[in-house]
Amino acid sequence: MAYRIETKCIHGEEKVEKAHSFGAVSVPIYQTATFAHPGVGSSTGFDYSRESNPTRAELERIVSSLEGAADTVACTTGMAAIALCLELLEEGSHIVCTDDLYGGSVRLFTELGKKRGLSFSYVDTSDAALVEKSICQNTKALYIETPSNPTMKVTDLRAMKKLADQKGLLLIVDNTFLTPYFQNPLALGADLVVHSGTKFLGGHNDTLAGFLCTSRKDLAEKIRFLYKTVGCCLSPFDSFLLIRGIKTLSVRLEKQQSNALGLAKWLKQQEKVRQVYYVGLEEHPGHAVNRTQASGYGSMISFRVDSPQTAVNLLERIQLISYAESLGGTESLLTYPMLQTHGDVPIDVREKLGITDTFLRLSVGIENIEDLKQDLAQALA
Repeated sequence: MAYRIETKCIHGEEKVEKAHSFGAVSVPIYQTATFAHPGVGSSTGFDYSRESNPTRAELERIVSSLEGAADTVACTTGMAAIALCLELLEEGSHIVCTDDLYGGSVRLFTELGKKRGLSFSYVDTSDAALVEKSICQNTKALYIETPSNPTMKVTDLRAMKKLADQKGLLLIVDNTFLTPYFQNPLALGADLVVHSGTKFLGGHNDTLAGFLCTSRKDLAEKIRFLYKTVGCCLSPFDSFLLIRGIKTLSVRLEKQQSNALGLAKWLKQQEKVRQVYYVGLEEHPGHAVNRTQASGYGSMISFRVDSPQTAVNLLERIQLISYAESLGGTESLLTYPMLQTHGDVPIDVREKLGITDTFLRLSVGIENIEDLKQDLAQALA
């Protein structure tokens, strides 16, 4: 039986709860470092938890089902998943990236990627012609965020797939913002998908996780080897928390998206708000492209206010919404990218991207929308 995505969030491709010990409906937490062998040369299928663990294996199976992946590995953080992805590239490789990447990704590429002999070009990947011009002889991959973090640029994944095929490149997509509930990059031709599972997949701002998914069995084998070698595996307990979080992914994202669209329209009407960046608004430059490759717009909003003081006032006066990093949880969070998520990005690059002292990012939660409006209104007053 082929399950629909809401059901896959709970069971994956198939219901396996009958196989759990004592008929447990929730997956047991196999909090063990090692597993005993039945005999010499035989195995239960699990030997050592750095390599594989039953709790984590169930989580990986569910995420593979959601993404349509040949395999998925669950990592300690999203950054660990991205670092593992880079291990697939040889020294001397060049990667063309979305210019408006999460600042932690830029830091990783700059500080560690370059030490490994990798080079990176950052371009507006919503412009396919510009991406093509940036590809050179040693380019090996395209690294895309769509929508991008934090200015919400949308990249046409089909156009990127066409370029990747023409040039023999890997297509890597960070799908954190929309999750497989709204967007499936592998179905659009991506070779690899990365997630910060800390965000929407976990959904409760209570644990860290990352995922690396692939549609290709040859890459899956390499990733599994690197995974057990590097040892960036997610713990059994955190795997349990991610399984629990994903069970409510569909209902959370629908509510969060509904709240976000309402708040984006409301923010546009506020006197001190100068610009609103939300892919769900019809005037957003990437709205039409997003509709062709995703089933939703997510719940991430960025907006620009009239002055730095207004931005500071907002951050210090909000009461229901928290001034905090991260995103995607049940609680709404307001972030100052200039100081937080993109603090390590060079000032001139931030300014060029528009990440200034008047620019804010809002991760919309599942609270009552009127309460969120009321909190923002009093903070803007």
